[in-house]
Amino acid sequence: MQSTAVATETVPFLDLKTMHAPLMADIRREIDRVIESHAFALGPAVEEFERSFADYCGTEHCVGLNSGTSAVHVALICAGVQPGDEVITTPFTWISTAWAINYIGAVPVFVDIDPHTYCLDASKVEQAITPKTKAIVPVHLYGHPADMKPIVKLAREFNLAVIEDAAQAHGARYQRHVCGSLGDIAAFSFYPGKNLGGFGEGGAVVTDNAEWADRARALRDHAQEGRHNHTELGFNFRMDGIQAAVLNVKLGRLDQWNDQRRCVAAWYEQQLRDVPGLILPTAAEWAEPVWHIYAAQHPERDALRGHLGKHHIQSGVHYPKPIHLQPAYAHLGYRKGTFPQAEALAQRQLSLPMFPDMTEAQVTRVAEAIRAFSA
Repeated sequence: MQSTAVATETVPFLDLKTMHAPLMADIRREIDRVIESHAFALGPAVEEFERSFADYCGTEHCVGLNSGTSAVHVALICAGVQPGDEVITTPFTWISTAWAINYIGAVPVFVDIDPHTYCLDASKVEQAITPKTKAIVPVHLYGHPADMKPIVKLAREFNLAVIEDAAQAHGARYQRHVCGSLGDIAAFSFYPGKNLGGFGEGGAVVTDNAEWADRARALRDHAQEGRHNHTELGFNFRMDGIQAAVLNVKLGRLDQWNDQRRCVAAWYEQQLRDVPGLILPTAAEWAEPVWHIYAAQHPERDALRGHLGKHHIQSGVHYPKPIHLQPAYAHLGYRKGTFPQAEALAQRQLSLPMFPDMTEAQVTRVAEAIRAFSA
């Protein structure tokens, strides 16, 4: 194998082409079925995926939608969140989690993260509850579950809904239970880069609540009860048949891909655990993460990222600015220093290449480059 000093082949951050190659014949067949049926919006492929994904998550119902953002939005409505209500969530996630709260006219109330799991710190949630609080939205960040047992216990005590944002956690487990089955309703994204991703946008909610599932199905299709009979403000949030066709094929590989990601994470741990200044992600004893993102930390993150780039190694930053410091949320009055754990992670976090077909040689390339930077 070439040394990192002379190697020119890029180590990609994500390699969808290699993931998809062995499935393309099956995917094309299923897409052709949709084309032949002309069921492009909803239809049999979507219904098949909904049944399969509900079974996978261990829930009674799945409702396919057009994006993960829409999934959080619809989940909040089903949970009864109203304008002026407060919804507790994390400041360290993709901004869609907060957007959806605002779309309803509710107010996101942020709570700092646990420095080990990077998820909502369950021990700090109660102090954020007020008479206006309606729901809690923990995010299973980077494929690692949030600590759900104390969150759910607290929610039951205060009569709050628990809405899992599981957009990055397809197949992750908390105390052996699949993420998505732990709260009252859960939102998933099937954006192409997710552990289970389509060939475009897609999302879903899963729940055991039949009434909420029925409402979600109506809301996604302009809130119709019967053709041209609209019972409330609805949306065009339908999943399209081609995305469902792709997801129907890929769902059968999800567990295998997640196991491969765990293998890649183990290689990183073996090769990088003693690098000075580098903090590797860890799994809580109650968690089975799926490593959607392999999020290391380094005090010279930007310089290290530049060094990796010079060695033809792609990387990412998820996320460089917490939500409470985004200009769009300046009106909430949060200031720098309000959530020190989230802010520290934003300054140090570096996403290393992570995908199911990543080879041990590619991991070694990354590790050698990091070691050279730290020498």
